[in-house]
Amino acid sequence: MIIAKNIHKYYGDLHVLKSVDLHIQKSEIVSIVGASGAGKTTLLQILGTLDRPAKKKQSTLEINGTNIYGLKSRELSKFRNKHIGFIFQFHQLLPEFTALENICIPAFIHKTPRKEAEKRAMELLKFLGLENRASHKPGELSGGEQQRIAVARSLINNPAVIFADEPSGNLDSESAENLHKLFFKLRDEFDQTFVIVTHNEELANMADRKLTMVDGEIVKNEKSVLEAE
Repeated sequence: MIIAKNIHKYYGDLHVLKSVDLHIQKSEIVSIVGASGAGKTTLLQILGTLDRPAKKKQSTLEINGTNIYGLKSRELSKFRNKHIGFIFQFHQLLPEFTALENICIPAFIHKTPRKEAEKRAMELLKFLGLENRASHKPGELSGGEQQRIAVARSLINNPAVIFADEPSGNLDSESAENLHKLFFKLRDEFDQTFVIVTHNEELANMADRKLTMVDGEIVKNEKSVLEAE
């Protein structure tokens, strides 16, 4: 699913990522942990094609069989829209649009017909138990509901992988637990692949694998220590 080799990143003289190698299988949930400044979010942004690494010999990134560094800018944008979903700590929903409209935005960018996009969005809302909130705007939803809408938005184009950056960091403990369980439900029912940067130890330990970063390097690669419910 994801194969990254010899990934480096510099910000000025600061060497943020140091020859990172990574292999993630389809339907795998992988957490990335580490202290602030360890390079977690930078790695996530590069894997998610939002940023590019330093040009190094033998540096490669392959997602779902596609060589990312062989794509031109427009091709990369299309690939990202179709094959990659994102969930952030702050849901990034547009306040002037309803839940249904927010979910549909990536599908509209992909030029999916409105009727088809809205049908898919309603299916996701029903799956998430939010079908009665379709016409509500973000300000009328709880924090947990807003984040589940963000999850639905990330799923609308049936992406190969979802990258999540501190997805439960802005939620209360009950909402966070529900979100964590949702990730595994999505994996079990839709074979969804997740790469999750988190400081939440419970979520990190539930993942199939936990990667620990220190000073721009992956220093531990551990299998799950907890059974997901």
